[in-house]
Amino acid sequence: MKSKLFLSLAFILSLLTVNTTYSQQNHKQKSLTHVVYNDNVNAPLSNTELQFINDVYGDNSDDILNNSNRLKDVKNILRNRVEIMYLPGKDLSSFVNLSTVPLFNSYNKSLTRDAFFNEATFNPLKYQFNFHSRDENKTFRFDNSQYLIIIKSQHPQ
Repeated sequence: MKSKLFLSLAFILSLLTVNTTYSQQNHKQKSLTHVVYNDNVNAPLSNTELQFINDVYGDNSDDILNNSNRLKDVKNILRNRVEIMYLPGKDLSSFVNLSTVPLFNSYNKSLTRDAFFNEATFNPLKYQFNFHSRDENKTFRFDNSQYLIIIKSQHPQ
């Protein structure tokens, strides 16, 4: 009798263990690839890039500037992962408007959205683009304009 109880409990325990192990695995998520930086991330910050960081991070800019890995990530975003396209005459209404992307104002509550698009002054750090997602490139439209903002994945396919 005790052996039947023991076998039943062992069987139930093994089923639970297999089910728990299987359910904790995410079978749909792609494995991460190592982020490869272009050589241009080794160059010093430009005045514009420094201003972008200061505008967004304010008094906390040193958290970026004094951490070589975070600085490299920000340089990579600004130099390699944001592309602006101007497509006159094209119907861009199917793209997500930039106005739907929240501002990243955790450090600087006075950040404001750009009223007009200017490629030279557009600061992508101001917006909560999911720069570190595993997804493919994301494209946004500067509202009611012919400009697209493409955020390239850091894990190219």
